[in-house]
Amino acid sequence: MAYERQLDPATLGDHIDRLYRAAWGLCGSREEAEDLVQETFSRVLRKPRMLRSEDDIGYLLRVLRNTFFSQRRAAARRPRTTPFPDDLDLLEDRTAVQPEARIESAELYAAISKLPDDFRDALVAIDLIGMSYREAARALSVREATITTRLHRARQRLATNISRETPRPDAKPPSEMR
Repeated sequence: MAYERQLDPATLGDHIDRLYRAAWGLCGSREEAEDLVQETFSRVLRKPRMLRSEDDIGYLLRVLRNTFFSQRRAAARRPRTTPFPDDLDLLEDRTAVQPEARIESAELYAAISKLPDDFRDALVAIDLIGMSYREAARALSVREATITTRLHRARQRLATNISRETPRPDAKPPSEMR
């Protein structure tokens, strides 16, 4: 018989930073990430959860992803509203020392959120949460080799997308090219 244990609600706080980074990578917005983590914890705390392994973060990541996709499906069925302008809150990474680093961090998370789901999930699990390849493969229900491939492709797309959006400092503006 498989080993089962109950998820200890008192240990959820131990995973909040990793889940927040994962949520930010999924959503691309600090505020949405905070809401997503709160909703995830709310769902987990509604009833006792039985786990079949010692991997709390893997289980919580699955709940976070399922909550994210459920919210997106529900939002797609609701009428669209006009959001506040994004330029009102440019400084998103509070741990960054300089404003430029904060802006770059916000752009990076926004770029991560635009990746295809499979690539984004692998990147979030490995690079943002810090899971091992084996843990990520288990959490995402794929083989380790698949995680490696998706992570490589996600990093490539991210680098390409960011390099396209960031102008080179030595490049001349289009008006001076004549």
